[in-house]
Amino acid sequence: MKKLLINLLMLIASVNVFAGVDTSTDSDGVILAGYDTVAYHTENRAVKGNANITAEYNNATYQFASVENRNLFVANPAKYAPAYGGFCAFGTGLGKKFDVDGKAFQVVDGQLYVNKNLNVYKTWKKDISGNIKKSEAQWPKIKDIPANEL
Repeated sequence: MKKLLINLLMLIASVNVFAGVDTSTDSDGVILAGYDTVAYHTENRAVKGNANITAEYNNATYQFASVENRNLFVANPAKYAPAYGGFCAFGTGLGKKFDVDGKAFQVVDGQLYVNKNLNVYKTWKKDISGNIKKSEAQWPKIKDIPANEL
């Protein structure tokens, strides 16, 4: 029964509830440069995921460091998915979509924000709330536009 429930939750997580939203993935469809999105929340650090422990959500493959983390994600993917399709939070505020290295992140009020790299993160961190407001204003305008068209 437990295995059936987990499989059902994984199926639900794989349904694309945000059709059309561009996500920041590599050529294999992996988001967050392969880092474990749950670990950002639970360990407050960037932990590399395992290519054999994955889940699909919003047209992206998430990799996890453990089956437990994958199961947490599958049970509530919206809780752990990054803001702005996994694109750089600072870049989003500029109306751009930049890929991220997975190492520069911050969880703010339960929401994961990632940035291009640690240098960009340092700039973003100087005014987190102001930068989030800018990104929130820009995201609806750019979310459906492919990154290479911005």
